[in-house]
Amino acid sequence: MSETRITGATRLYAILGDPIAQVKSPTLFTERFARAGMNAVMVPMHVLSEHFDAAMTSLMALGNVDGLVVTVPYKARAAAFATRLGKTATAIGAVNALRRERDGRWTGDMFDGVGFVRGAERKGHAVKGRKVALFGAGGAGSAIGCELVAAGAASLAIVDPAHERADALAARLVRAFPGVPIAAAAAMPPGVDMVVNASTVGMRDGDGLPADLGALDPGTLVGDVINADAPSPMIRHAMRHGCPYVTGREMFEGQADALMAFFGPH
Repeated sequence: MSETRITGATRLYAILGDPIAQVKSPTLFTERFARAGMNAVMVPMHVLSEHFDAAMTSLMALGNVDGLVVTVPYKARAAAFATRLGKTATAIGAVNALRRERDGRWTGDMFDGVGFVRGAERKGHAVKGRKVALFGAGGAGSAIGCELVAAGAASLAIVDPAHERADALAARLVRAFPGVPIAAAAAMPPGVDMVVNASTVGMRDGDGLPADLGALDPGTLVGDVINADAPSPMIRHAMRHGCPYVTGREMFEGQADALMAFFGPH
């Protein structure tokens, strides 16, 4: 692996969130930048809600900041800072990455969903034709729902304690994918063969499942966005029922290539 040396010419990338201690991106991307021959590093930034707008404005004003990654809970708020939005970000109104263009403007897009679908495909699990129950309608859930439908999911039920948020996401995705059965739901509907936790449930010690999932058929594909060293409660539930699964780490690895391409020469 190439050695990273920070100099006055080093380009900066930041990841913003609250909390931030759990993120793995700084190490992963700093190492990948070095392997790609880029004099660049990624640094974590713990930004509280009341300071988010000011932090984004200040970072984007710095001449040596080339890109920003945004994590919980700011993916929807960050979209307003992009001059241009990619296709997925336009569909769902949220971003998790922004890059500085040569003209000084900023392009934003969302890669959580791409990462999840790639993570599933790398393990040999097809998304096409599956009936999906998605827990969480925030930034990650919006992106994953969008990409699952784009990848051929047969239907999508969106469950979120904030019912109006689930309704809003369903309406956005219906507009983007007319003809696909997409709706908000109060609980996991019967007959699904894919269940995805895109909420923050499972991130904290003592967390359980995002809902009462009951017994799962062994053919049900289970996914979780929680990127932890040990299996999350969702993944443990999948293991108990003999279900195939995609972890948060596999999703994270799945989007790394897409983010590198996004941040690379353009």
